[in-house]
Amino acid sequence: MRKVLSGLFTLTIMVLATLSGQQASAAEVNVYSAREENLIKPLLDRFSDETGIRVNLITAGADELTTRMELEGANSPADVLLTVDVGRLWRAKEADLLQSVDSDVLMRQVPSQYRDSDNQWFAASLRSRVIVYDKERVDPSELSTYEALADPKWRGDICVRSSSNIYNQSLVASLVSHNGLDDTQQWAQSLVENFARSPQGGDRDQIAAVAIGQCQLALVNTYYFAGMINSTMDDQREQASRVAVFWPNQEGRGAHINISGAAVARHAPNRQEAVQLMEYLVSDEAQEWYAETNNEYPVREGVPVSDTLASWGAFKADDLALEQLGIHNAEAVRLMDRAGWR
Repeated sequence: MRKVLSGLFTLTIMVLATLSGQQASAAEVNVYSAREENLIKPLLDRFSDETGIRVNLITAGADELTTRMELEGANSPADVLLTVDVGRLWRAKEADLLQSVDSDVLMRQVPSQYRDSDNQWFAASLRSRVIVYDKERVDPSELSTYEALADPKWRGDICVRSSSNIYNQSLVASLVSHNGLDDTQQWAQSLVENFARSPQGGDRDQIAAVAIGQCQLALVNTYYFAGMINSTMDDQREQASRVAVFWPNQEGRGAHINISGAAVARHAPNRQEAVQLMEYLVSDEAQEWYAETNNEYPVREGVPVSDTLASWGAFKADDLALEQLGIHNAEAVRLMDRAGWR
């Protein structure tokens, strides 16, 4: 009898282990991502390999994804929203598409200025919007701050993207937060007078325009420049070799910072897996991957950056709470419109 009971006990344990394994293998998380697939899928594949949680990835534009979530309502399959720029995460929060997350890991690993005050979104990586300049025609000692780009000496020398671009909106929102609405309005009007051409194209186009002499300065995100330096395309590497990075406001508040970030969707059907994925994004492995593969700055201190980023040297970062970029976004858009920044 004792042998029979022992055998039944062993069989029960085996069945429970099998069922547990089946349940674990069935775990999944649905990710709505506004990031290019090649910039995020390899990391999500690693997460799946390590946890057994299948990631169902849907990629589209940020506005398209948030509109989709609104239309889906309580039936939305979205678990995690991944996007770039805090302005977009702020809009998702304002549309009541996100929920608060209670995670000791995220609270410990993500500095307070890089997460929502209600814990509805968290940074996964950092980037800075910097000045790049023509190495042959500009002496970097002439450069200092974002505010100084409005100086008449740069008349006809600056290239920049459209005011509809969220990166520019967030930069202007940071100036509103630091300098006030009136001063930022005057700055924007003077900046527009210094444009070398009507705003057009993306960040790589601004870098190319500096390289071929259409302008002397441009405002771009760091990872775009790093991407051109390491590009497989000869023309992009050649263009990148002709320009250099300048870190603005190093004697004051520091260079403007923004993020790629993640949030748990309000109606997430797989909430536990969603939080687990977000915690993975701030793990040592994921942070090193962001730095080395995507040339983005880690959100955590002490994680090494890529050789390209390291070559630009250390810099002082603005420690403004990034939710301020969302708070002042509408004001930034209106003042840019008034300034004639199209």
